Amino acid sequence: MTAVEPGADMAALARRRLASFREVDVERSAFEEWDDRGRRFDVLVAASSWHWVDPSTGWQRAHDVLSPGGWMALLGHVVVRLPGEPEVYAETVDLHEQFCPGNPGWGHPPLEDEVRTTDEGWGLADGPGELFGPTIVRWYPAVQWFNGDGFADHLRSLSLYRRLDLDVREPLLDAVAERIRTRMGDRASRRYLSVLRVGQRAK
Repeated sequence: MTAVEPGADMAALARRRLASFREVDVERSAFEEWDDRGRRFDVLVAASSWHWVDPSTGWQRAHDVLSPGGWMALLGHVVVRLPGEPEVYAETVDLHEQFCPGNPGWGHPPLEDEVRTTDEGWGLADGPGELFGPTIVRWYPAVQWFNGDGFADHLRSLSLYRRLDLDVREPLLDAVAERIRTRMGDRASRRYLSVLRVGQRAK
């Protein structure tokens, strides 16, 4: 197994954690610039990372490094909501607007059933054209439950919140935690749909 990672720190961390697996190599490079040294692979997997690859070159590169009959697999995750279930963003929209007005990133996650209708193709604006055959799509639902403080800590790990100035982020998240405690019974869900999209390399 060969792992390709562009970040120096992440590549070093992966090497440390995978040191006991002698058949795993971690190579530091962007996928588009990676030197495959003529190697060909049976499966190429990108987990929540393909959106970083330039589609104008990435799909052709994926096709080229796969053996004939090889498979491309993309994994992704979407935050979703269920109709009628209390949902944090709906309960805190006024707080988000108060502490960080006009941020276009705020808003409801899509309904789970709406996301499940996107079950054709690769789910991307720029697909691979004729380089890969029809996709197989599978959905895997999951849910995490948090109390108010736990949900606020979860939000602290997300880039949308990490980009906020500290003097905006912390009062906002303190208010979100308090709202979950007082309006949602100190119990809030974070629902996900994980999706696997698989396609075979065309000849």
